[in-house]
This record gives sequence, structure tokens and C-alpha cells, in this order.
Amino acid sequence: AADTDLWFDNVWVTDSTPVECGRSRPTVKRSDLAGWAVYGYCSSHSRFFWGLRLHLICTPAGLPTSWSLADAKADKRQVLAAALEEDPGLLAARPGQLIIADKGYVSAELDRWLAERGARLLRPSYRNRTPRPGEHLLKPVRQLIESVNDTLKSQLDLELHGGRSIEGVGARVAQRLLAMTAAIWHNRATGQPLTRSLIAYDH
Repeated sequence: AADTDLWFDNVWVTDSTPVECGRSRPTVKRSDLAGWAVYGYCSSHSRFFWGLRLHLICTPAGLPTSWSLADAKADKRQVLAAALEEDPGLLAARPGQLIIADKGYVSAELDRWLAERGARLLRPSYRNRTPRPGEHLLKPVRQLIESVNDTLKSQLDLELHGGRSIEGVGARVAQRLLAMTAAIWHNRATGQPLTRSLIAYDH
């Protein structure tokens, strides 16, 4: 990822997506993921699921810069801070980094934490608040990470990972992120018109 010009993009987009780990009650009871995976709610599909959430930070082109797995009920604001704290060099090398997120990341404490590290968070305002400058541009940018998650699920079968332990799920999620990153790197290096297209590798 660091071998592409996209790595130095001064805008990141972040969100989380469900990583289901089992559906039947017996699976939930006997799984080695018990204690890691929990029941959570997926608002985009209006259903509950048992598993984890993939929290992804990527550039608008879809290049992953950081990611983490957390239980399905973990506070996404805390997960974002923890992911960035794990690799402090990411923000240290990018003064003024802008992170675009949804309303779930509203937090004065998170805003202060990021400001101390030279970054800022841009997200939609609540309906009773005055819109921030440039807020009308958020929706199309926010849709980019939905598209990235769709690539992970529809083309790289993220939801069919088959992991039965926390190490197994982590390795399988990492495989898919690595595959997408490698495709982006190759497409960029060879001048392909679509940076995140996996069609040429989909055999």
C-alpha cells in the first residue's frame, strides 16, 4: 500500500461492516469465537447478526491504510482511536489529515483526541445543528467506503470467510484486504483506468 501515490492521500474515509461468524444457536454456543463475537445489529440490512465488525480506514480510492476487528457492539469511536493509536506514525506523517465518517462518530472527546494529533474528523451534522462547510460533499465520499465494503463482500467473499477462531477470522480478513490492496497497487502501477477493479484477477 505504501508503494503507491494513493498512500499519501490527505483524506481518509472510515466505517465498519459486519463480519458474521455463525447463524445457528448451536454454532454460537460451541464456537471458539465465544467471548469475541457477540450479537450486533446491521442497520443497512435491518437484521441482527452474531459476529464481529471490520473497522476500515481507507483512502477515497479504496486503498486500506488501517483496519481492526472488534466485537459487534464495540463503540466505533473508540475503535477508530485505538486503530490510530496502534500505529501513531500514520497521523504523525500526515499533518492536517481529514477523516470522513458518519454520524456514529460524533464525539467531542474524539475530536479533541484527533486535533491533538493534527487530524480532524468531518461528519454529517444532526438535523438540529447548523451544517458544517462542505457538508454537502460528504454523501458521495461516504458512498465510496460502502463501495469498498461491497467489493470485499461480493468479489472477495468476506462474509464467507470460514474462520472458526479469532486468529482464523483475523487471517482470513487480512487475506482479503491484502488481495484488494495488491489489485489496487497493480492497477495503479500499470495505468489501469479503474483503480479498484478486480475483474482481471477474478478467475
